[in-house]
Amino acid sequence: MLGQSNYLAIVGGGRNPKFPQNKLVIWDDAKQKAVITLEFRTSVLGVRLSKSRIVVALLNSIHIFAFSNPPQKLSVFETTDNPIGLACLGQKLLAFPGRSPGQVQIVELETGNVSIIPAHSTPLRAMALSPDGEVLATASEAGTLIRVFSTSNCTKMAELRRGVDHAVIFSLAISPSNNILAVTSDKSTLHLFDIPHPRGQSRRSQSPSSLSEEVTNHKWGILGKIPLLPRVFSDRGLETISWGRLRPLLSPCIDIMG
Repeated sequence: MLGQSNYLAIVGGGRNPKFPQNKLVIWDDAKQKAVITLEFRTSVLGVRLSKSRIVVALLNSIHIFAFSNPPQKLSVFETTDNPIGLACLGQKLLAFPGRSPGQVQIVELETGNVSIIPAHSTPLRAMALSPDGEVLATASEAGTLIRVFSTSNCTKMAELRRGVDHAVIFSLAISPSNNILAVTSDKSTLHLFDIPHPRGQSRRSQSPSSLSEEVTNHKWGILGKIPLLPRVFSDRGLETISWGRLRPLLSPCIDIMG
């Protein structure tokens, strides 16, 4: 769904699909009809919408269209095998797997400039762009490490360990302030990580009491007000939370609104 609009992206699936799996239908719920239809040679594995773009992920390619009727194809990018249709669409950037396993391609939508990030040595499992597009988080099929990158210069900001055993990462989400990363996996746990920033260096000169208050009020928001919430401090000084067990997830995704 495109934000809070009346547009829905629909791809056929299930036992008795209304549409074939290689067809994307943009449905206008207000008019109760399909307004855009796109057909491909292979199955559509992922779709991302913005007010100006339609992004379609196939097994080995990413297709970008203008959100217009009829839609105009703007670009096509080759990717490594992308069976779960990974792609992150922001206002200015698009991120998706590169041509080699573990790589991320970042495309500036206005200029078409492409940057490559060698994020992992194994295939990607999950990705997330921050709301402002400044931060990218990635996880591989190993599921033990989550890496965080700055999209402005493609440098690694942090390497965060979820655990030592293999896990299937379901979802990554970055808070609007770019300070917290949430991770869910098939271990039925929610991990929250503090994302370090260069400005955090100036905090080291603050007193412990003022720093603690800033972390609680600015970073964690309502989470900092929850009593008896377990916290663990890693040897890197990054504050993390491993918050209990969750019920088995029917829809493995998460969002951070504040």
